[in-house]
Amino acid sequence: MVSARPVKIKNKIVKKVVKKTAVKQLAKKSTVKKPPKKSKRAPVFKKFFGNPIVAPKIENNWESKAAFNPAALYENGKVHILYRAIGDSDISVLGYASSADGLNIIERLSYPAYAERRKSWLVEAGALPSQIFYTSGGGWGGGVEAPRLTVLEGRVYMLYTSFDGWGSVRIALTSIGLGDFLGKKWNWKQPVLISPPGEIHKNWVLFPEKINGKYVILHSISPEISVDYFDSLDYFDGTKYIKSNYSGKSSGRRWDSWIRGAGPPPLKTKHGWLLFYHAIDQSDPGKYKLGAMLLDLNDPTKILRRSENPILEPDELYENEGFKQGVVYSCGAVIMNGKILVYYGGADKVVCAASTDLDKFINDLMSSGAPKLKRVKPAAVL
Repeated sequence: MVSARPVKIKNKIVKKVVKKTAVKQLAKKSTVKKPPKKSKRAPVFKKFFGNPIVAPKIENNWESKAAFNPAALYENGKVHILYRAIGDSDISVLGYASSADGLNIIERLSYPAYAERRKSWLVEAGALPSQIFYTSGGGWGGGVEAPRLTVLEGRVYMLYTSFDGWGSVRIALTSIGLGDFLGKKWNWKQPVLISPPGEIHKNWVLFPEKINGKYVILHSISPEISVDYFDSLDYFDGTKYIKSNYSGKSSGRRWDSWIRGAGPPPLKTKHGWLLFYHAIDQSDPGKYKLGAMLLDLNDPTKILRRSENPILEPDELYENEGFKQGVVYSCGAVIMNGKILVYYGGADKVVCAASTDLDKFINDLMSSGAPKLKRVKPAAVL
């Protein structure tokens, strides 16, 4: 009876040793893995090694905290950039910078190029919190956000998000003569609100050409592509608005399962309108990424191609150190010398640039999978 006990213990020890040995052998075998299947990747942009190209300037009190989310135009051999700036007052205004090669800044104004003309109730109320808790980019005092620039018939049109600092986040439209813009004579036309009161709207873009003889504004890409046509942009008088339907979620398990909205105004190519858009992957929450789609030239509600993967992701330090970590947010893109240049905000703090070859990008996009977004007829105009 006494000898049986150590034998039993010895058997347990032997079993444990055998089990551990077997686990180690399995671990060694498991280190030899088959190569992963190659997935069809979307065309990818190359980020400029000199990023960020515009950063906050402490010496300028109107842009001391952030300079980001740039719009862009390519005119007279230069890229002209209007970027959102936030300073000591926490009110968002627009600054101006330009580049001859599209990447290196050669001029930057020391004063704003545009400031919101709507009354900021937040400032007058002594920095009270916003009624609707809207703090995009940290601009507690309201102002001008996310500008988009389009040149049409000798004028520069700008759509932007107008926040009054209290309870109104709407789309505003203004314009300036191209000559005045290039000469930096900021004679902007009085802005007019074109989205309904009591609703939050962002990411609207104006096409750079008339389609079928009409001006075209794209105001939603989720759940459908939504556009409206106008005989004249003077239609908007402060009492007429575009009724837009927006839903952030997309069907399927894609990287853009939560679609946010359009990026820069569409770029015209021989294959279709190139539209960049930003979205969030529900499996990678909190990260703003950029995708691309091609729209039909004559019917922009028809999607021809759509990138299967992001073309730009927030994987650099300057895209993760700011007011909002993990953000690439583009409001401007141009075609220059056979390349596409995309301008974007990094982490809601700085202006960055990325580029790629136009023909290769379009060819790669044309080989992407079939689109899954729906088409929709033009929304009602209020």
